[in-house]
Parts: sequence; structure tokens; C-alpha cells
Amino acid sequence: MLRIGCHLSASKGYTNMIKEAINIGGNTFQFFTRNPRGGKAKDVDVEDVKKFLELSKENNFTVILAHAPYTINVCSADEGIRKFGIDTMKDDLEKLEFVPGNMYNFHPGSHVGQGVDRGIELIIEALNQVLDEKQSTTVLLETMAGKGSEIGRTFEEIKMIIDGVKLKNKLGVCMDTCHVYDAGYDIVNDLDGVLEKFDNIIGLDKLKAMHLNDSKNPFESHKDRHEKIGEGSIGVSTFEKIINHPSLKKLPFYLETPNELDGYEKEIKLLKSLYKE
Repeated sequence: MLRIGCHLSASKGYTNMIKEAINIGGNTFQFFTRNPRGGKAKDVDVEDVKKFLELSKENNFTVILAHAPYTINVCSADEGIRKFGIDTMKDDLEKLEFVPGNMYNFHPGSHVGQGVDRGIELIIEALNQVLDEKQSTTVLLETMAGKGSEIGRTFEEIKMIIDGVKLKNKLGVCMDTCHVYDAGYDIVNDLDGVLEKFDNIIGLDKLKAMHLNDSKNPFESHKDRHEKIGEGSIGVSTFEKIINHPSLKKLPFYLETPNELDGYEKEIKLLKSLYKE
């Protein structure tokens, strides 16, 4: 079974999201924990969560992926910005315990001139404050395209973060196809080689999810501009290889392409038609 979904709006709650996902053929979904540009998260609606958990069980839903807001930067040079990011992540993870056993994805951050090593030190410090042995949520570091002073543009940088975190069992990686391609990992012509490199550096056991996005830009552009599946420089044939790869096909896949629900429905239908059970 292909575990596939897309990014949905959380404004109307978990129940609305799962119904939308089912209506477009998905069996999982991703959502922002709060406004992607920051702000206070809504209080948890216990009745909404209860209905969501019932529907999830009835419809054989796989794990869902919560996404931290883009504004958090736990390796900022500004202590106030770092504190905001840490407090946000703590609050998000606390609320996610109402829907236990799922995942939480975040962008590692930008060192903004401090240098990669210092940025990684600060990310490690933040994760060591945020992660709790009792939490059921797996926190995912997202692979980045490498624009500006982004950290996470290489597998080595992500490995350095994981190595410094005490509760490694609470961490995983989300690989974004647009990001890794733009960062210089040639998944189009050498998917096996990229996965072998990931396995040698990080370990494929740490790869917990994938964002499926085509790229508006050419290989190694470091631009991070998502495109619809098959309309960018990555192409449909590469996505067919990804969703059927023995090391990847059991992972949950999340679409973040520039689409509305009808567009996501078409992409889910396309990918299902290419998936080999």
C-alpha cells in the first residue's frame, strides 16, 4: 500500500483534515502546527481529536506529519529568536501527545553568519532541551536545499546534529526531493548512489518520511522552489523510482507541490498508478 498524502490546512481541525485526505485518495497528511509564519497555536479540541482517532482507525490511516512553522530558527544569533523557537517546539510536541505516535518535522535553521559549526551546536542545544524521553512523537530534521546560510544542506550536517543529541531514538530525517536535488544529490541519475551515501553517513533506519516535490530549478541550484509532479526538472520517472525503491516504498510520502486539493488528488492518483505492490 502506497502511504501518500499532501499538505492540508489545520484551521478546521484534525477531523476536517482526515476527511479531506480521504476524499482525495490519501491515507495520511501533513499540516502546520500553527500559522507557518508563527503565532500562537490553537488550543486542542478534545472532541475533534477523539473523532479523528476514530476515523483514522476506521480508514487504516498511517502516521501523520506535523510541520513546525517556518519562522522558528533555533540556531539564530539572536537569543530571543532561539527561545521563541524552543518554546514553540515544546508547545507543539506537548499538543501532539493528544494524537500519539506521529511525527513532527522542522527545518534545522540558518546560522546567519555564525558559521555552520556554531549553528549546529545551537541546534543540538535546542533539541536537547526540547526532546523528552516520555514523548511518543518522532522529531524529523528536514534535508535542505542550501540557500543562504541554511543548515542541513548535506547529509554530513544532519549527521553532526544527530550525533550531538542525547535522545537519538526520538530523532529521524525527512528527505525532501526538491531540496536534495537542489542541494546537489542527483536523485534523477543516481538514486541508488544517493541512498547509499545517506545510509553510509546517517543510516537508512533514520529516514522516516519523504516530501515529494518536483523542482522549478535545475540540479544543484540551491533555490528551493517546488513544482508539481512531472512539471519540473526531476520528472515523473524519478518519482516512480522513488516510491517503488525497496529502501523507500514503505515510507510515508507527503506532497508539498503548488496545488489546491484537486491538484493533489490528481497527483495522488498518478502516483498510485505508478506504485507496484
